[in-house]
Amino acid sequence: MTSTLKAYRAAILHSIADPAVVGVEQSYEYFEDGVLLVEDDRIARVGHAADLLPMLKGVELTEYQDALITPGFIDTHIHYPQTGMIASYGEQLLDWLNTYTFPTEKQFADKAHAADVAGIFLKELLRNGTTTALVFGSVHKQSVDAFFEVACALNLRMIAGKVLMDRNAPDYLTDTAESGYAESKELIERWHGKGRLHYAVTPRFAPTSTPEQLSLAGKLLGEYPDLYMHTHLSENRQEIEWVKALFPERKGYLDVYDHYQLIGPRAVFAHGVHLCDEECQRLAETGSAVAFCPTSNLFLGSGLFDLNKLEQHRVRVGLGTDVGAGTSFSQLQSLNEAYKIMQLQGKKLDPFKSLYLATLGGAEALYLDDKIGNFVSGKDADFVVLDYKATPLIDYRMQQARSLAEKLFALCMLGDDRAIKQTFAAGQSVHVRD
Repeated sequence: MTSTLKAYRAAILHSIADPAVVGVEQSYEYFEDGVLLVEDDRIARVGHAADLLPMLKGVELTEYQDALITPGFIDTHIHYPQTGMIASYGEQLLDWLNTYTFPTEKQFADKAHAADVAGIFLKELLRNGTTTALVFGSVHKQSVDAFFEVACALNLRMIAGKVLMDRNAPDYLTDTAESGYAESKELIERWHGKGRLHYAVTPRFAPTSTPEQLSLAGKLLGEYPDLYMHTHLSENRQEIEWVKALFPERKGYLDVYDHYQLIGPRAVFAHGVHLCDEECQRLAETGSAVAFCPTSNLFLGSGLFDLNKLEQHRVRVGLGTDVGAGTSFSQLQSLNEAYKIMQLQGKKLDPFKSLYLATLGGAEALYLDDKIGNFVSGKDADFVVLDYKATPLIDYRMQQARSLAEKLFALCMLGDDRAIKQTFAAGQSVHVRD
């Protein structure tokens, strides 16, 4: 079978390591006039245009003016059933769930409705340059079938799972320990490893699952060792107190998951706003990851995420929008709020660390850095073209920028979906801005 080569010319930037480990200057590779060479669905090579152009006779070349090519963004925590309730007014976490989330998710018993929302959701991700996401479904098996059907048709690398929730929720949204296990297993057999899809065992959070359900969730992870586990952890102080009351025999929130063998590589815990040093150390030694969700933490008043503490303990951290508590699908907007969260703590978020969190850091949190996250040869050709002239203000700001760091920071502060000129997944264009 004949392979197809395509080349893309623009400024090109990608992370090659965590700035917290190697220092900022050693953490990225930049080509002011670069070429990204794609063979079928994989990265073939990246380099300076002066070096690669003479080798590209007969190769289709697309050139972008005033643009920056980066790897596709990676969202490590988001809820697709909550798309329709984004920007719902005025509650903190537990009240917000009862007032908005649960009634909205009830609709996903209808597969046709789930499929419609999945299409809207994935289109919105791609409009914002996100090519991989770790996604909550609803408690309904058909919600995950619908999501994976749409994602598979687009050949996206997506991870999702059916919510497990057998207590402390409305009757219309609860399963049982046994039905949750059986339906999850059916979905795993149908979807895990199909194309670029992966399955995540998905207890909503400890308060909505009985010990029996958490035990069976751990059993699933033992039966399929390459699955993901996706849940919430220490988002809100009221939630933490609720966990203590429900599990008095456990020494803390994380210890609940640890006890039921829901911690380890490919386990992703959303939020982690109120973690102690001991919990950070346990996450690090087990290879678990935390999703930093800036816009939702601020929106729900949950608290300020301490990125530096997790860095010190070498915990894997990705970036999550947490739509619908999060207020934007845009990872640029997430980074805007992340910078402010750090400032409120008297700390800094370097723009190259921001790039890392949205790309390679997310890939490492998901144990997918052998497949996505930067432009190493052989990885999936998932990338985004950012427009330096996306808005009059961005255009004017770029004219004043004196360095790459200034340009990157300005994109994080001022950018949103309008900054995304084009999105590619597995080498195919999946979004072109109007």
